[in-house]
Amino acid sequence: MTLDLTADEVLSTTRAVRKRLDFTRPVPRHLIEECVDLATQAPTGRNRQRWHFLVVTGKTQRAAVAGIFRRAVQLASGRPLTDKDLRRMTAHPGSMRRIGEGAQYLYDNIHRVPAFVIPAVEGRTDHAPVLDQAMTWGSILPAVWSFMLAARNRGLGTVWTTAHAPLEKELAATLGVPHDEVMLAALVPLAFTLGTEFRPAPRIDRREVLHWDRW
Repeated sequence: MTLDLTADEVLSTTRAVRKRLDFTRPVPRHLIEECVDLATQAPTGRNRQRWHFLVVTGKTQRAAVAGIFRRAVQLASGRPLTDKDLRRMTAHPGSMRRIGEGAQYLYDNIHRVPAFVIPAVEGRTDHAPVLDQAMTWGSILPAVWSFMLAARNRGLGTVWTTAHAPLEKELAATLGVPHDEVMLAALVPLAFTLGTEFRPAPRIDRREVLHWDRW
């Protein structure tokens, strides 16, 4: 079961889906397994293949994960935004309002998501040098993006979230993950989408981000 999108269509229309997740349809196991099979074709540092994908579909476990997600959101914080951040974020009128509404909708309905996919990677980067961080995250992020692309082509929606991070240790304990050895990289809601038509997102001009030979 695929949408038979071209590679360019998959790449340009795989969106962060929040308000268009279908909470009424379970996601068949075989579709998730197909997406993981494709995800693990991604590049991985030194071919170590340290990636893991925890899939949570049981009612009790989903409720526990949803509860941790909601509590973690209240604790989340980030670095202050720069003037450039603010300019880019608001370059297209209404974009931040729509993102905010989507985030609130997901927060309100997180317990209804039929499946959570929690990508994990062996090895922690807490206080690690930049090289170690790059090597570790570079061995999980491409795989997760491949998973999300594969999901899109199967009519499934995803959104990368890191709201769990303040309570990562509690989430790890809930899922039986050895926290000292494994990082929970993200918490990805997974569901069929309400409709399958998605458009490329508005972005700032290529000339602002493309550099030739030097910055």
